Amino acid sequence: MITMLKTTRTLPLSKLDNFQDGKVLLIDKPLTWTSFDVVNKVRITLKNDYDTGKIKVGHAGTLDPLASGLLILCTGKFTKQINSIQADEKEYEGTMHLGATTPSYDKETDIDQEFNIDQINDDRVNAATAQFIGAILQTPPSFSARKVNGERAYKKARRNEKVIMPKTAIEIKVFEILRIDLPEISFRVVCSIGTYIRSLVHDFGKALNSGAFLSSLIRTRIGNYHLKDALSLSELLK
Repeated sequence: MITMLKTTRTLPLSKLDNFQDGKVLLIDKPLTWTSFDVVNKVRITLKNDYDTGKIKVGHAGTLDPLASGLLILCTGKFTKQINSIQADEKEYEGTMHLGATTPSYDKETDIDQEFNIDQINDDRVNAATAQFIGAILQTPPSFSARKVNGERAYKKARRNEKVIMPKTAIEIKVFEILRIDLPEISFRVVCSIGTYIRSLVHDFGKALNSGAFLSSLIRTRIGNYHLKDALSLSELLK
């Protein structure tokens, strides 16, 4: 059962392991890598260096290239558990830049608008979190992997095509401000599957009659799996 592995720290790959029977690998995803880049690297390593032959490898929840933190990979028969793992609640810590927006809601694209933040103080920042806690509707970023008319939305957005993203129902269980050093605000979020932290940050900026974009993000937990138990990709493969 997968639950037996939840409190066990990931170990580097071993040729004695049976990856076809199934393994859960906890990886601290490096910045700029896509989740698929990590999956592909592990799949190729297992096939070429560990003689597994053709093997299934999948991840339980995408992380954006500019985010780091916990990425869960499943191999072999354990890929059947991916849907149940990625349905668990997620926990993130991040930093937003207040007073500006970008089309991608993060640092992938350049700033397109700037706002005065002289009127914003700590009390207003802390009070604004309340309206986002609970069950809410959220609009995913147009620069996302969601499909629109059969094509990834980010591909349309990068061609400067207008993309209409339907709202989705999510739940924010915790939205906690950790540090305020304007224009930077650090925060912690516990949320349901399907939540875009970039959208949360964008909407939070609007709630303050300003703008905001995500400047850094780390996923620290998925269900009972924790980042502290993960290895870097290089540690895992060495």
